[in-house]
This record gives sequence, structure tokens and C-alpha cells, in this order.
Amino acid sequence: MKIRVNINLQIGRVVKYFILVDLFLLAGWGLIDPIFSIFIVENIPGATVVTVGAVAGMYWILKSAIQLPIAKYLDRTPGEKDDFYCLILGLLVVSASAFGFVLVREIWQLYLVQAIKSLGFALYAASWPTIFSRHLDKEKVSFDWALDSTAVSLSAGASGFLGGVIANSFGFPTVFLAGAFFSFVSALVLLAVPDLVLPKVSKSESLIKDHGPVNLGR
Repeated sequence: MKIRVNINLQIGRVVKYFILVDLFLLAGWGLIDPIFSIFIVENIPGATVVTVGAVAGMYWILKSAIQLPIAKYLDRTPGEKDDFYCLILGLLVVSASAFGFVLVREIWQLYLVQAIKSLGFALYAASWPTIFSRHLDKEKVSFDWALDSTAVSLSAGASGFLGGVIANSFGFPTVFLAGAFFSFVSALVLLAVPDLVLPKVSKSESLIKDHGPVNLGR
């Protein structure tokens, strides 16, 4: 019996860059998330385990509430420039929130920065999957999604271990700064490719399509 494994790793340009965006973003927050609860309890005066739960609950509730109206707005606006600008803004806000945790000294500041983080990830959640799904490679839809999941999982797993090592050796501020850096790099990935952000409409068909039914293979 013969078993042949033939996986074609060739993927579309948009898919490739968006996987890189996901990889850098989740690598950055993979550094932060595993040690975040310890940071709260050990470094914020008056914070308890209840504070940890409240901060986590606040993030998920705010993100869930904010991303729906953002998504509705993006769906009503023709073209995909708005999706790109929303994504870039979200990545920059997320980067700023990671840096903001360095400055947190009191519980109210913790909630404020967490709210900013919720806004950033809401912008990201409403825009990244939308663009990614419209530009999946024809006949490789499952592979594209799996490749993104694999890249994100591996980067988050590696950075999760490194986050603990960095926090133990250099302190929590270094972890937050590293997370902010990786989040910012995820925005630079798009900003470094102008034709993805600002597609030219000329002789050839624009890379970014208007809103409409999913058109796989584009």
C-alpha cells in the first residue's frame, strides 16, 4: 500500500499577508496573556482574584458589544478600503493598549486600558475575517484557514513560554513592551504593502473587490 502526501503550500498574496498579520498579533499577545493575571494580583494595589475575573469579563462583554455595530457599518460601506483602515486602526489600538499596561498603577487604570484593548480587538474581529474570507484560494479554503490556525497556534505556544521567561527575568513591563512591538509590526505588515491598503483601479482589475458575495479564488 502506498501513501502519498502532496500538500501545495502556494497561497494567494492577500491570504499570505493576512496570516502574517495574525501571526505577529497573536505572538505578541501570546507573551502577555499567560502572565496577565499574575501581573494584576502582584502589581496592582488592592487587586484580587475577583479583579482578574472582572477584567476578563469586561473585555469579552465590551468586545462582543462593540464589534457588531462596527461590522454592520463595514457591510453598509461599499468597497474594502474601509475594512483595511478599520483593521489597521484596530491593530494600532491593540498595540497602544499593550503599551498602556506598562503605565497601569491603579485598578481604574487597569479597567481603562482593558476597555481600549476591547475596542482594538473589536475593530480587528470585524475586519480581518471579512477580508481574509473573500480572498481565500479556490479549492484550498480549508487549507488556508488551517494554515492560519496552525501559524497562530505555533506562535502563541512559543510566545506563551517566552512570556513567562521574560517576565521572570526582566519584569512585566518588558513583556508588555514586546507585546506592543509585535502588535505594531502586524500593522506595519499591511502598511508596507500599499497596493493591499490602497488598491489601484487601472487597466487591471483591483486586487481588493467591492463588498458582495464571497468570491473564492480571488
